[in-house]
Amino acid sequence: MHIPDGYLSPQTALPFMAIMVPVWGAAVKKVKQKVKKKHVPILAIGAAFSFTIMMFNLPIPGGSSAHATGAVLLSILLGPWAACLGVSTALIIQALVFGDGGILAVGANCFNIAFVMPLTGYLIYKLVKGNAAAGSGRGLAAAALAGYVGLNMAALFTALEFGSQYHLFQSADGTPLYFMYPIKVAVAAMMSEHLLLAGPVEALVTSLGLRFIGANYPDLLSEQDQAGNNLALEVSQNV
Repeated sequence: MHIPDGYLSPQTALPFMAIMVPVWGAAVKKVKQKVKKKHVPILAIGAAFSFTIMMFNLPIPGGSSAHATGAVLLSILLGPWAACLGVSTALIIQALVFGDGGILAVGANCFNIAFVMPLTGYLIYKLVKGNAAAGSGRGLAAAALAGYVGLNMAALFTALEFGSQYHLFQSADGTPLYFMYPIKVAVAAMMSEHLLLAGPVEALVTSLGLRFIGANYPDLLSEQDQAGNNLALEVSQNV
């Protein structure tokens, strides 16, 4: 899903960067409030895991790639705001040091993979898991579904951003200035790869990762279950 430079116009890329600046600011505040100091190393490890797994790219016709991210797993463990910071850090390092994703497109890549994906996955996970324990069969199934849906939602946003360039930015003779294919082609190419290949891999990574954490670090999952129960109680009392 990494968007390279040259595929988004500056008129598209720069507003995404502007959007992400306040998002990162909000994420920093939320992490300071919600994430305990003892969990900061877990956030660092999660960012490193996301960085590593995103380096295994499957090229997609049109200029992008399909890959797992680990963003939803990190979101389940520490919350979507922590995942936003961790995955954004991985994406920025990849762009600046390894040329994986464009520098001008960092804002769009972070919006899709570090904001849309963990937030969508987190909401799906909480909705499907309900009051079940994170390490239960229902919890693991919820994690798998959350990873699958979250990844494909990010891929859909990426495809729409790609395809919109074809329709919005053309030369006088109709030649596309940035992305060469219309939205329907971009969506078909991106979604077929992610629905059939990358999505199931993300689901497996999320579920197996959660199972590993539950088997080796059960206290972390217990804390997340308790935090979810407390949030549900607060909401019910306010209602």
